[in-house]
Amino acid sequence: MSDDLKVFVPSHPLEPGDRYGILSGFEPGTRTLEAGFQIAPPFKPLPVDVVLEKDVAVTMRDGVTIHVDVFRPVGTEKVPVIVAWSPYGKGQGTSASVMGIFGMVGLDNGIVSGLEKFEGPDPAYWCAHGYAICNPDIRGVAHSEGDSVVWDRQEGRDCYDLIEWLGVQDWCTGKVAMSGTSYLAVSQWFTAAEQPPHLAAINPWEGVSDVYRDLVMRGGMPDTGFARQLQDHSYWGNSRKEDLLTEAERYPLMNDLWEDKIPRFEKITVPAYVVASYSNTLHTAGTFRAWRRMASENKWLRIHNSQEWPDYYDEANREDLRRFFDHFLKGEDNGWEQTPRVRYSLLDLEGGDRVNIPADQFPPADVTATRYYLDARSRTLGTEVPTAEATATYTVGTNPDLVSFVTRFDQETVLVGYPKAHLWVEAEGADDMDLFLLVQKLDAYGTPLQQFTVPNHSARVHDITERGASILRYKGSDGRLRVSMRHVDETLSTDDVPAHSFDRIEKLSPGEVVDVEIDLLPVGLTFYPGEQLRLVISARSILGTMMPGNREYVSQNRGTHVMHTGGDRASYLQLPIQSACLPAGSPH
Repeated sequence: MSDDLKVFVPSHPLEPGDRYGILSGFEPGTRTLEAGFQIAPPFKPLPVDVVLEKDVAVTMRDGVTIHVDVFRPVGTEKVPVIVAWSPYGKGQGTSASVMGIFGMVGLDNGIVSGLEKFEGPDPAYWCAHGYAICNPDIRGVAHSEGDSVVWDRQEGRDCYDLIEWLGVQDWCTGKVAMSGTSYLAVSQWFTAAEQPPHLAAINPWEGVSDVYRDLVMRGGMPDTGFARQLQDHSYWGNSRKEDLLTEAERYPLMNDLWEDKIPRFEKITVPAYVVASYSNTLHTAGTFRAWRRMASENKWLRIHNSQEWPDYYDEANREDLRRFFDHFLKGEDNGWEQTPRVRYSLLDLEGGDRVNIPADQFPPADVTATRYYLDARSRTLGTEVPTAEATATYTVGTNPDLVSFVTRFDQETVLVGYPKAHLWVEAEGADDMDLFLLVQKLDAYGTPLQQFTVPNHSARVHDITERGASILRYKGSDGRLRVSMRHVDETLSTDDVPAHSFDRIEKLSPGEVVDVEIDLLPVGLTFYPGEQLRLVISARSILGTMMPGNREYVSQNRGTHVMHTGGDRASYLQLPIQSACLPAGSPH
């Protein structure tokens, strides 16, 4: 059983600090916040009267009690409710840390009321449109009982119990939904898989869907920088919290613990409005994976061209989400079902991004997986297999500690879908290799193109994204793999997206050449005539950390890495190329 494998450490005691907001204290009771109420000066006043039921006790099936805040419109009319499930304090919307994050990405704190959970729906907006919002302090957090866990079936069961409690409250219509980004998205996969009867719809807005593959061991490498930040700066409470860092160190291979941290996608049947991006190196792979594998017949995907926080709190996007919820929670015949099942974006990294391009599937039906073969002699990529075998090498710790291959497009070329690499590799002087890949767009003069994903373009954001904070500046589609973890899981893999089993270690012997499949993050990218694509293969992380302040992963590489190309060892980059000209989409 996975519970027997879990490791726990004491939680940080809840105390005032930069993560402590105005509503963080334990103050059970009901009060009315009148229209015009403002929790603090930077924030938006309430547009309507709102009832706040604070620190309501809800008992889980195992007897553990958690506490929730409920915001709902004043009046006797029953309303549906939206749950924001995360370990972030339910009063954290006014905390210095959340206000600082808004400042870092360039959002005005005045666009929200401060009553929302971090990354969650704002009661000011939703109560004004006939919804309640439930902000829980989940198991083990703040004054809620029990030991807190990180993304597994326990959270799904707990949220099931909360949803079923909410569904029968005298103010509720019996319809419950979930919404939010990041942690609040991940919890939705696990909850929906438990199939609570009162859950009517979910809205996961970017989040991991496999803790091993997305969070702690991407590509089989123990890269725990963000997991450390999550563990050290969340789960404040009076009990214990799960020690993900020790678990990652203790269990480097897939086992029952990690299997329990993968949602049962085949049991997710509720209507879903999923939001994704190409640029979030933590969330992108997991969001697309969940979208592909969930069983819901009513599922929609929108792929935006920015970062999840500005996208989530954007007025037009919130109105779009409300149409989805109005349809499935209020039964409104508002034409939502005519919404294209997929709306994707195409980046050009030169100011001409296109968004909301409609499609029936992702990748769109007019996309063809096309192989571009590496040629170590010319350092180019081409559609024909080089007849002669050749090698390109680099020595770890030297400059350069990478090799790259370039192709130039002579006509407009659109990539949209899943790239992957199939490489023949060898290690000299070592029995393993950590490989990091990046697909870049270059302009016609060979200059790499990139763009900020957030409204803030200041010197500070330049600084923190120069060698890290990859979610704030898009530099291309990346992938990684530890070669000893190369075994492919045929049941999980598709031709577009290879998936590794991570259940065995296969070290390299001297002189042994092996082929590896490496998945790259999905892409939507336009190349104009003369522009170039560059594939970089490196011994170290090219993009750096996912967020500022994270600890950098240092690879275990040594010796010389050898890339084989041509002949019987024809390494290639597979690109999803759109055969038709650009479909109609709105400029952005």
